[in-house]
Amino acid sequence: MPPATSLPFEVPFSQVISDPEPFVSAVFASLESEFLVMPKGAGFLEFSEFQHGYERLKQATQGFKRFDTEKILAILPESPVSLIVLRSILGLSPPEWAYLASRRSGLDIQQGFARAIDRDVRLNPSGPFSLSSVSEPRVRALIATACELILQGPPPSQPSEIHRLSKADTQGGSASVRSAASIGLPYAMVLYERFLGRTFASHRDSVSELIGDRLEIAIEETLSRAGVSYRKTRRAEKIPGFDQAPDFVVPSEFDPKVVIEAKITEDDGTARDKVTRIQHLAELASTGTESGQPRFELIACIGGRGFGVRREDMRKLLLATRGKVYTPMTLSRMIDTTSLKAFRSA
Repeated sequence: MPPATSLPFEVPFSQVISDPEPFVSAVFASLESEFLVMPKGAGFLEFSEFQHGYERLKQATQGFKRFDTEKILAILPESPVSLIVLRSILGLSPPEWAYLASRRSGLDIQQGFARAIDRDVRLNPSGPFSLSSVSEPRVRALIATACELILQGPPPSQPSEIHRLSKADTQGGSASVRSAASIGLPYAMVLYERFLGRTFASHRDSVSELIGDRLEIAIEETLSRAGVSYRKTRRAEKIPGFDQAPDFVVPSEFDPKVVIEAKITEDDGTARDKVTRIQHLAELASTGTESGQPRFELIACIGGRGFGVRREDMRKLLLATRGKVYTPMTLSRMIDTTSLKAFRSA
């Protein structure tokens, strides 16, 4: 049996099959999570910008005493971020806000419209901000709905239920908002963290592609340094022979010899779905081969703590890839321990 520190790509696959547990532990040990550090990405709203919108909204509402639709609408041209502050008081996502405003106003306010307005504001929080004849009534309806909800506070609910407005700053209507802003609580920071979402989760969702791109960029750099010809596919691209395009094909999609899937997740449930995707690629590799050898070698490059939770999922991943599982910590070994070395030209 190989030592516990051996990595699955360092030994014959027969050894991995005979006793996968040490190799599961070895891959787990090489996994590193980057959930504490995230890219800001386009549209990240700095606290200083958020606080400016908070102060303008506070002034327009006379210290959160009077939530008047027209007065809030009037400050948007020079302080559009006040719109995000208003949404943060509600504690709603843009689509949720759009849905409630549609129901209350009778206007057709699509979720895509609410997301677009939210993103436009985040990209240019200091303005200038202008509304078209089509968007103006919809934004007006959003503000009016927010004002009504804040002034009313949550309605009575069943003991087994909790209303979304049953928060410390909205439980008692606008009086609760005033209290939160005046008792010494750093209310602007509370709202900012709520805007970022269950500590940065909303922001993390918005930059999930950038987080995944880090791993793909590392793979590209590894292949390029070795002079390996490869084809990086685009999202939702159609590749002949694949019902879902893999992330990388070597040397090309016309004669694939090596397929690389890059997967990163901090959630174990999502990790299971990604393992299933890689298992499907392994099935495609074996389909229609008479020699018993796969049509292409399958490599998995993974990252994030989600893959380090379920041992059974990692066993499946090792079997599907015949031990060719790499993490950011072991990526430098990928060329020399796979069929990629046959394509090295540098």
